[in-house]
Amino acid sequence: MLTELFISAFITLFVVIDPPGCAPIYAGLTKGASAAQARSMALRATFIAAIILLIFALFGQQLLGALHIALDSFRIAGGLMLFFIAFDMVFEKRTQRREERAEKIAATPEIEDVSVFPMAMPMLAGPGAIAAVMLLMNEADGWPQMLEVLGALAAVLAITAGALVAAGPLIRLLGDKVEAVITRLLGVLLAALAAQYVIDGLKGSFGI
Repeated sequence: MLTELFISAFITLFVVIDPPGCAPIYAGLTKGASAAQARSMALRATFIAAIILLIFALFGQQLLGALHIALDSFRIAGGLMLFFIAFDMVFEKRTQRREERAEKIAATPEIEDVSVFPMAMPMLAGPGAIAAVMLLMNEADGWPQMLEVLGALAAVLAITAGALVAAGPLIRLLGDKVEAVITRLLGVLLAALAAQYVIDGLKGSFGI
C-alpha cells in the first residue's frame, strides 16, 4: 500500500521537477539531434539529476548542521522558494525563462550536449527540487520512511526520463494549451504545499 508520506513526496517532487513542463523544452533543445542522441541525452540528464538530488537527500541534514542552520529555518526558506516557483508556474514565468534559455542554446549551429546544462541542472535538479528533497527527507522518521521518499524520487525521475525520451510525440499529442493547463494546476498545488512548509516552520520556530 502507498503510504501518506510516499504520496506526499511523489506529488511534491513531481510538481517541482515538472516532467510535463520539461518535455517540450527538451524537445526544442534536441530538435536537430537524432533519435538515438536525444534518447541518450535524456537518460544521461536524468541520471546526473538523480545523483545530485541523492547527495542532497542523504547529506543535506549534515550540511545544514555544519552551517548551523535550524531545520525550521530551512522549512521556511524552502517553502518560500517553492512558493515562488509555484507563482511562476501559474503565471507561466517559469516556462518563459526555460524557453529563453533553450533558445540561446539552440542558436548554436552544432548539436550541443544539453544533458548536464541546462537539463540536469537547473531544470531537473534545480534549487526547488534540492530544497524539496531535503525537506522531505527531514520529515521522514527513520530509514523506512527515508526509503519511501527515495522511492518517490526514483518514481518521479523514471517518469521524467520517459517524458524526455518521448518528448516529441508527447508534445504533438498534448499540444501547447493542454500543457499550459497542466502547468497551472500543478502550480496551484505546489503553492499549497509550500504554504504548509512555511506554516510548519513558523510553528516550530515559535513553539506554537
